[in-house]
Amino acid sequence: MTKEPIRVFVGYDAREAVAFSVLAYSIHARASEPVTIAPLMLSQLSRTLTRERHTLQSTDFSFSRFLVPHLCGFRGWALFLDCDMLMLDDVANLWALRDERNAVMVVKHSHVPQETRKFLNEPQSQYEKKNWSSVMLLNCAKCTALTEDYVNTATGLQLHRFEWLGDDGLIGELPRRWNHLADYDPPKPIAELSNIHYTIGGPYIEGFEKCAYADLWFAERDRMLYAGGAKK
Repeated sequence: MTKEPIRVFVGYDAREAVAFSVLAYSIHARASEPVTIAPLMLSQLSRTLTRERHTLQSTDFSFSRFLVPHLCGFRGWALFLDCDMLMLDDVANLWALRDERNAVMVVKHSHVPQETRKFLNEPQSQYEKKNWSSVMLLNCAKCTALTEDYVNTATGLQLHRFEWLGDDGLIGELPRRWNHLADYDPPKPIAELSNIHYTIGGPYIEGFEKCAYADLWFAERDRMLYAGGAKK
């Protein structure tokens, strides 16, 4: 049987283009299996995502993430990630956690942000299941409610609170190491982290250069940019 590559979709915002590139590099550099990574660029989705931008929409991929099952033809599994992340582990280890009993698998944070604004002075929203949708393993065949029409017309809360499932029992849980919220979650040793999420603001944004684990991001960026002979 032919084994397909791990399908990864990453939220894309032109203001965070460098974040996408560093995240993609960090995934490929550690992957033990073939991986395809597609940015969810609105310029490529203009015929599919037609809803108007909402005033509370802080990134270009606030809603495009929910098109992943549709883009996959509602077949197989896919992984969605926000772009403001850094992968420290083999993505194949995350892929191996897929459980056919679930429609979606997430890190079930109890995240109640205190601030009202976040990076680039964008609004910080509070709602049930906050940040659950920032890392999603999607069992596309069980996400058929996420039609093109539904994603274009549903409210943000209906989408991000997974109301389209109709049953929270279909939401599986991933280990917290796969979506560690920098500067929110208690600090952890690097060995205990698989994916860092710079959800307040990444080190590539002015004013956040010294956020938690910023040194890891800058080191990854430098490795990505390196060209030449073997390093000594």
